[in-house]
Amino acid sequence: MSSSVVRVDLGAVAHNTRLIKEQLGDTRLMCVVKADAYNHGADRVVPVMDTAGADAFGVATFDEARRVRELTDKPVLAWLWEPGEEIPEEVEIAVPGMEHLAWLTEHPVDTPVHIMVDTGMNRSGLDEDDWERAFAQAHSSGIDVVGVMSHLACADEPEHPHNAEQTAAFERAIAAARSAGLALTRNHLANSPGTLTSTSLAFDQVRAGVALYGLNPVAESSDTLIDAALFTPAMTWSAGITAVKQIGAGEGASYGLTWTAPADGWTAVVPVGYADGLHRSWQDAVEVTVDGVRYPQVGRVCMDQFIVWLGDNEHNVAVGDEAVIFGQGGMSAAELADRAGTIHYEVVCAPHGRVRREYVGTGDVDKRKDEVR
Repeated sequence: MSSSVVRVDLGAVAHNTRLIKEQLGDTRLMCVVKADAYNHGADRVVPVMDTAGADAFGVATFDEARRVRELTDKPVLAWLWEPGEEIPEEVEIAVPGMEHLAWLTEHPVDTPVHIMVDTGMNRSGLDEDDWERAFAQAHSSGIDVVGVMSHLACADEPEHPHNAEQTAAFERAIAAARSAGLALTRNHLANSPGTLTSTSLAFDQVRAGVALYGLNPVAESSDTLIDAALFTPAMTWSAGITAVKQIGAGEGASYGLTWTAPADGWTAVVPVGYADGLHRSWQDAVEVTVDGVRYPQVGRVCMDQFIVWLGDNEHNVAVGDEAVIFGQGGMSAAELADRAGTIHYEVVCAPHGRVRREYVGTGDVDKRKDEVR
């Protein structure tokens, strides 16, 4: 059994959910739990969020929606699908294109529908030239449209002028839909950064995602409605050291011998590699923490393991010691992301395969372990 473990603190998830819900007041909170709750484990996370204040849940695919539907009585919305797919029972759906609307017109469904409008991200959503026609078609077809939705492209930069442009476009979409006779009650635009930086982006509902897992979605210097320091990261990735070895000055280590020891000293092996989600592109960006002391990853990241440089090993690192890759007791997911040239969303979604999950905190006194899906 691999010693590589992702530890998810359910108490942190509950805390972060409550923080956001309290800030929102009467605005509805949709908790986004796509990609297996950002790799935190939807089976365990959804019930915690449900209790902590979630009003609804959002996912990408119908398969995800079916799974979440079994975990909560709250509304579940899915927004990434193709016309012709079997729509799960009691799952709300988004309309991301005119083709989807046409299919729903021909195949009526008894489920709430959210029409996705493109307000300037140029990804999914109906173009503004199609709004009037689409809203009229939805109304005449008797589709139960409960709201319009869109997505912000630059909300992690609160002062970016595109945020105001998208907000204005979204307001035009709401007005056009209501003029067409649609009774909208759940309009939503804001993602996590939008939720945390501006009340004007909240509308009837927000779709919070990464912030629920304790990760700050905006620049540290940005003003937020909730102090970012109050959020608690929920995920820690660690592994037990499997080897500690002496190495001489000038000797190389790992494939290609691309790194050589700067002095006589010691290395350690951490049994995590790119097959487990620690990407080769993170090479030279990782620093593990053992008993509060950081050590740099050196050489090439392998499929199953990587090497760290211990120097003269003055702290007596030994086989079996826990090496924290990111999370509690080590560098943050955000710091690792910054060093590796990516975002913390990708970092927490990375661990997979042989990596085990361990749950601690609220509602889990026995620390049940599950395989990462």
